[in-house]
Amino acid sequence: MKPLYLASGSPRRRELLTQIGVPFSAISADIDETPSPEELPSAYVERLARGKAEAGRHTVVSTQPFCVLGADTAVVLDGKILGKPVDEADACAMLMMLSGKEHEVLTAIAVLEDERCESRVVRSLVRFRAISIEEAAAYWASGEPRDKAGGYGIQGLGAVFVAGLNGSYSAVVGLPVCETAELLGHFGIPCWQNLNAP
Repeated sequence: MKPLYLASGSPRRRELLTQIGVPFSAISADIDETPSPEELPSAYVERLARGKAEAGRHTVVSTQPFCVLGADTAVVLDGKILGKPVDEADACAMLMMLSGKEHEVLTAIAVLEDERCESRVVRSLVRFRAISIEEAAAYWASGEPRDKAGGYGIQGLGAVFVAGLNGSYSAVVGLPVCETAELLGHFGIPCWQNLNAP
């Protein structure tokens, strides 16, 4: 079985890949995440997922065939990408914008082997209940929003804000497991590899 490298520092992506029984090694892939002018959010996340896979490939030293998986997630409201909050004021402002509204979560995945790269973009809709400024401040104080796109984590304390979800829960967390398993299968990497492990 050819080795798989996950080009991500996200513990949530590592957990999701482990959940579907795919062995991998995590590697770092730092790239510039600044959106290009006039770039559509879907093109942005796909470019970043591909860029992370490419950057990850350059960190692997191997003479054997291997694959690299890159991923990126963006929270989008009214066509505007909401990144990771820089401070409490930024985080609270994001939550106030999302309060009582429906927003998009776009997650792109890319699998790279040599010069071949395939990618997918998964779109989910998340609806928030109304949030008070006091709740937003208390949520920031928990520490959870600091490294999260859009300033919240659906898999953590931020779940209390989510009134509805249409799409892939795992994609909102950071890795759409259905599409990831399908894409890895195109490269000869099956899921559920740990079923027969002792």
